Amino acid sequence: FQGQAMMKTVSNGNCTLNVPAKNSYRMVVLGASRVGKSSIVSRFLNGRFDDQYTPTIEDFHRKVYNIRGDMYQLDILDTSGNHPFPAMRRLSILTGDVFILVFSLDNRESFDEVKRLQKQILEVKSCLKNKTKESADLPMVICGNKNDHGEIFRKVRSDEGENLVSSDENCAYFEVSAKKNTNVDEMFYVLFSMAKLPHEMSPALHRKISIQYGETFQQKSFRMRRVKEMDAYGMISPFARRPSVNSDLKYIKSKVLREGQSREREKCTIQ
Repeated sequence: FQGQAMMKTVSNGNCTLNVPAKNSYRMVVLGASRVGKSSIVSRFLNGRFDDQYTPTIEDFHRKVYNIRGDMYQLDILDTSGNHPFPAMRRLSILTGDVFILVFSLDNRESFDEVKRLQKQILEVKSCLKNKTKESADLPMVICGNKNDHGEIFRKVRSDEGENLVSSDENCAYFEVSAKKNTNVDEMFYVLFSMAKLPHEMSPALHRKISIQYGETFQQKSFRMRRVKEMDAYGMISPFARRPSVNSDLKYIKSKVLREGQSREREKCTIQ
């Protein structure tokens, strides 16, 4: 998420990367259980798909980019489909900058859950927006996963998904297959375009760099020594840890304080 400091320090092993706060974002992935949220995140991070299902409590990932010499940071919050802690889900929404809502095309209940989540996100972010007087848009993709299962198993029609985004130019609908890697890259490309982020943050549009290049990753000479036809690089931070709840709460409070609104009795309710 966009931080309050001018520069964010990201540690990757023995190296330290400085990312301008204005280039730091948080992507929140929400949806019911067993719809493929973690599989979509895995496709984004490393292009892999794991057939084995492991329930997610809450996973946090960080990817750092060098795009034409500018540093960017994308934090990814892969949330639990069971939502055992409603207050945590609301906090995740409050601190999110871009959203992916996932349902399974063969599960009607998961689609109904996405509709509830979309409504909740709009309500929570509207509350925060009123207090901070932010005018920023809310980039969101609604994603129908498992389109490889075939029409015979489909429980949600395409037009139903499209209707959820028809009135919002900052919301798009995609039917994808994390297993077959169908439309996944296209989905991220459109999401980042709506968020006015560099297209090169999409999985297929940057060169993947390992941690061994961390020391030289942000140096201007780095891209000159690598493949010259590509000037965008991405590196997964293997040691990233989710900011504490206290840090997230301080971030939200600081946003409100900056606009002189935090002393009002009425607040965006976390719980």
